[in-house]
Amino acid sequence: MEWLNYHHLLYFWVVAREGGLVPAGKVLRLSHPTLSAQIHALEARLGEKLFVKVGRKLALTEAGRVAYRYAEEIFGLGREMLDALRGRATGQPVRLDVGIVDAMPKLVVRRLLEPALGLPEAVKLVCHEGSHERLLADLGLHTLDIVLADAPVPPGSSVRAYNHLLGECGVSFFGTKALAARHRQHFPRSLDRAPMLLPLESLTLRRALNQWFDQKGLRPEVVAEFEDSALLKVFGAEGRGIFTAPTAVEAEVMVQYGVELVGRTDEVKERFYAISVERRLKNPAVVAISQAARHELFAR
Repeated sequence: MEWLNYHHLLYFWVVAREGGLVPAGKVLRLSHPTLSAQIHALEARLGEKLFVKVGRKLALTEAGRVAYRYAEEIFGLGREMLDALRGRATGQPVRLDVGIVDAMPKLVVRRLLEPALGLPEAVKLVCHEGSHERLLADLGLHTLDIVLADAPVPPGSSVRAYNHLLGECGVSFFGTKALAARHRQHFPRSLDRAPMLLPLESLTLRRALNQWFDQKGLRPEVVAEFEDSALLKVFGAEGRGIFTAPTAVEAEVMVQYGVELVGRTDEVKERFYAISVERRLKNPAVVAISQAARHELFAR
């Protein structure tokens, strides 16, 4: 039987992932010459060149791309094995590291994650918030099990990841009792010149809302813009303006923030994704999240 030196494969994988010997050396705490020698040893064992110099950078050859894909699978499976065995051996809850994109509505996140905590096997949730780009990078480094996002992986992303659509729903507009009474009648025309709290221009929902406003000939007065959807709702609860939230959590929004429904539309859709490095979801907690989202939260 032919054997492969998995230390050499690991060094190759990190160099390819980090984009060069110098950044990989910082991650692995190994010198440039040491890493170079290990990769040359792997190339000699495989009988193929894995990298080629392009200017000052290293680029994968065709054989290198094949080897990298296999390395991704090998080390991903190794991490899954360690997580599973450590969870059983110690008797501790299985850890689930979830990345949550900043713009995700927190009430939706809570509803999405609840099924993971209801499994027979105890699960310890560890939630990390950040930008779409940073969380995808962490997912590529296998420090996250999954990312919950309001947008799919962008085309051309350097991270090899898969989108799993959890569901979609329309949006509802909310305001304090006074604002709702003033703007509920003749919705959505009543939103013209209405005080509005909106997501940042760079966010997916804002672009969809802007397009809808244009189609309807509406020009709301934008009082403030927010990256954090929870902070936006706090200002909405204080009566600073009308705001939106996914229709799927309409009832929870009204109870939690003490606001009333102004109106709703299905012409603006919010879509939510679980992004993973697996083509097919396997983690039981993640599968529970996906199934509950599709059959319960977004079933309507």
